[in-house]
Amino acid sequence: MGALESGAALSARPGGPPGPVPAGPGTHPLGVEARGDSALCVPSSAGTGQPLPLLVALHGAGGLPYGSTPVLQAVADRYALAVLVPQSRESTWDGIHHGYGPDVDVVDRSLHRALELVRVDPARIGVAGFSDGASYALGLGLANGDLFSHVIAFSPGFVPFAARVGQPRVFVAHGVADRVLPIDRTARRVVPALQRNGYDVTSVEFDGGHTVPLDIALRAAQWLGWSAPPGG
Repeated sequence: MGALESGAALSARPGGPPGPVPAGPGTHPLGVEARGDSALCVPSSAGTGQPLPLLVALHGAGGLPYGSTPVLQAVADRYALAVLVPQSRESTWDGIHHGYGPDVDVVDRSLHRALELVRVDPARIGVAGFSDGASYALGLGLANGDLFSHVIAFSPGFVPFAARVGQPRVFVAHGVADRVLPIDRTARRVVPALQRNGYDVTSVEFDGGHTVPLDIALRAAQWLGWSAPPGG
């Protein structure tokens, strides 16, 4: 059953046959969409032959901000992980307003392609997002807990409904002065609900608004526990 027929479920899983030409370090367009194509940031450590962690990074409302891909490439190099960067078909992810559909298909095909290009450690695959992307990361992550071991949500609004599989670990960070998605109506409801359902949730509240401060991003990277930055 494909992604479109099964709501938020993704069919891509590591362990399939590799593509004929592995991707070297750098940012690679995946060729899965003519408009708003996905990209894969491959770290400089890819040439070691060791399986890499993979993080799917979901943008906020309005699409992928200009200049974000070089930042994500720097993250990939610093933490020796591959970063998959899909884009929503519209201004935000489909599950935010009207249910899962084309965006799940894009993420799924992007994952299939990424798994052909890099050797991925099946125990270290996660999904992260900011704002609407954080909400979508929670929805997809909990629906595919047999794929994603970790879910990172920076300033989420809610958890879009989907049938849930597995028990991924969850990291939620939210600014107490957020005026776009006020914390009392969002994270402070999301976190207890997840905990009541048995999820291992790390919740971080910080002084600030609708943003991801550097120290919070670094704390999330450390929470993953996948690798230490060079010299760290």
